[in-house]
Amino acid sequence: MALSGRSGRSRSTLVLLVLVSVTVITLDFRGGGVIASLRRSAADALTPVQEAADAVVGPVGDAVRGVTRSGALEEENDELRARISELEGEALRGADAEAELDQVLELRGLSSFTDLPTVSARVIGTTPSNFEQTIQLDVGTGEGVAEDMPVLTGAGLAGRVVDVSRTRSIVRLVSDQTSAVGVRLPSGDLGVAEGGGPGRPLELGLVDPATVVAPGELVVTSGIDDSVFPGGIPVGRVERVAAPAQGVLEQEVVVAPVVDLDRLRFAEVLRTEPSS
Repeated sequence: MALSGRSGRSRSTLVLLVLVSVTVITLDFRGGGVIASLRRSAADALTPVQEAADAVVGPVGDAVRGVTRSGALEEENDELRARISELEGEALRGADAEAELDQVLELRGLSSFTDLPTVSARVIGTTPSNFEQTIQLDVGTGEGVAEDMPVLTGAGLAGRVVDVSRTRSIVRLVSDQTSAVGVRLPSGDLGVAEGGGPGRPLELGLVDPATVVAPGELVVTSGIDDSVFPGGIPVGRVERVAAPAQGVLEQEVVVAPVVDLDRLRFAEVLRTEPSS
């Protein structure tokens, strides 16, 4: 009962103060120094009530503003992420175009390998197999391409044509496990570079155990006998040499291809005479 009475008196006091304030404000429009003084007194009396109301309503307003601002920030973050993705895409496209330009410029250096005519081609497909390493070019018999013609880049030998139609040709890369290329070492000794399969180096066989072979040496096509490859075309660089075991008649030599076979986009087909 005491609490109820105190609560009733508080409400009565609050109502009275509000009415007084309204009255003072109304009279204040009509002017008068006394009224101004009364208005200030009423404002002072209502200050504690206003502060209490602000203490209750303020956090709610802050929370509402916080939620609104949080939504705006999330939207801004989405826009920033989208812009970052766009910029990353532009950078990747720029790098891709630069890589293509590098390969095109490399092809201009083919004259240092051979004086034979070439047919420019674009790589339009690969063989999705872990056992066969081939690519498809957008040129064929219509451009004078025939089977067994070597395929080069500005870096060196990539492979040879193994199948051809009027507008397309299939090239077996030097990394294919069925590929074998006759090569010559800087010492003049001969060997055969055989494909090791996807992502693996070439294995150089038939190298005499007495031949001095050093890592980093350039291995080129030999061009002898009935080879389909003209001599002097870079094939790879010696990556590792292992001394032969007792009684073994050849060294173990590993060669890394000079051509980046996983990223071929352009190539040149060397117009050699077709094999009979």
